[in-house]
Amino acid sequence: MKSFEEVSLLYEISEALNQHMDMKKSLFKVLSVLSESLNLVRGIIFLINSETGEIRIEIAHGISEDTTRQIKYLPGEGIIGRVIQTGEPAVVPRISEEPLFLDKTQSRNIVEGRDYSYICVPIKKDSRVVGAISADCPFEGKKSLEKGEKLLSVVAAMVAHHVIHIETIRVEKEQLKTENIRLKSELENRYSFSNIIGNSNKMREVLQMISQVSSSSATVLIRGESGTGKELVANSVHYNSARNKNPFIKINCAAIPENLIESELFGHEKGAFTGASHLKKGKFEIADQGSIFLDEIGNMALSAQVKLLRVLQEKEFERVGGYKPIKTDVRIIAATNSNLEEMVQLGKFRDDLYFRLNVFPIYIPSLKMRKTDIIQLADHFLEKYRKEQGKDIKRITTPAIDMMMEYHWPGNVRELENCIERSVILCNEGAIHSYHLPATLQTGIKSKTLPSTLEDAVAHLEKEILMDSLKNTKGNINKAARLIGITVRKFSYKAEKYAILYKDYR
Repeated sequence: MKSFEEVSLLYEISEALNQHMDMKKSLFKVLSVLSESLNLVRGIIFLINSETGEIRIEIAHGISEDTTRQIKYLPGEGIIGRVIQTGEPAVVPRISEEPLFLDKTQSRNIVEGRDYSYICVPIKKDSRVVGAISADCPFEGKKSLEKGEKLLSVVAAMVAHHVIHIETIRVEKEQLKTENIRLKSELENRYSFSNIIGNSNKMREVLQMISQVSSSSATVLIRGESGTGKELVANSVHYNSARNKNPFIKINCAAIPENLIESELFGHEKGAFTGASHLKKGKFEIADQGSIFLDEIGNMALSAQVKLLRVLQEKEFERVGGYKPIKTDVRIIAATNSNLEEMVQLGKFRDDLYFRLNVFPIYIPSLKMRKTDIIQLADHFLEKYRKEQGKDIKRITTPAIDMMMEYHWPGNVRELENCIERSVILCNEGAIHSYHLPATLQTGIKSKTLPSTLEDAVAHLEKEILMDSLKNTKGNINKAARLIGITVRKFSYKAEKYAILYKDYR
């Protein structure tokens, strides 16, 4: 039968474990209860790092946190390491006479003149050791030590759940931290200059301008038709700037109703309007120290333009329904496909805001103005979507490329990407042919890519097959003929018929 004192102590420990939501506080309270009831000098709870195997001090009573923070043990090292390695408790009657006692905390010198005992028991989950709990107590004979070991073993079983939970939380935090670093690195790589595809002179100018403005905090206005990649440029400006570790908030001004745009940008106070049941922070408040991307800024309501102008001028704003100015340090990157100059003349856009935004304009050329980039972009999207679809498509045929070069691309890069994605889905061969391209590219007689009769269609396909075989064999007519299953004589005849020159493929 357990004594009344032991039952009372275990009840008090049970209460301590449920007293705090913070599990570390609960475990510290357990050590405090043990210290008061058993006259302990110090108590320590150790945890094993499940990833490295190192043993560290998680909670200590009677030793400062500064002392314990850097202390670590290896399995088998000293008494603590041996207890965790073997899963068996250890009792040291006299600390001063035990050579295995390492005293890494250097805290035993405060009890000179008296000899102390040391008890250490493992904390287990089923048969797996997850940590240990130790106690220093005055030496009072063998019987007292046996009693102390049993009691500490019971306490170890009681705190096991809390200890396991703390280690689980630590592992999850480390994983989240690692994943966060990975994602940030991925974002920076994804939006580096090298990932903006294009070698044309006009795109080189754009890349140079991004490089120049990224290092500053100047307001950037990105102009260009829909689908040219304005958001990609905005991402590159932010992630190559000194603000890249801070928030990058994106908002599409055209997608938010006029009566909600102010609330979205600047937030609102509780009760500011019907339905405002709680205080809400706006995008400018959330983006402090970072950047905010205002896409389709030409669609912003005039009332919101006034407040945006104040943010640009004074670096402060007020929430809807509020009176207290809120300071903010945000870099504004805006984008539009509208003619802002014309909108200013018509009174649809404030001229003072226009001049504030137009500090560093970047104009993104349309795809028809940078046709030399089409092949490079098409190859980039082919690589992306063939991996996504798990297809072994190696290239785009010359007739298909010709068709893409003839097309005027009103939807710009976005339309080209959609075109390649569709072609990859349809293609079950090693190359994308002209017949895999969407109907919008089949421009008939004008582009000279779409046959008008069945005979023309057969000739068109035959020519394409001949050209493909020569590409695959680097202009070797013998290999090319074998590849498509015809004689060299027949191949030569057809090549002459379609004005195909072997040397062009060597």
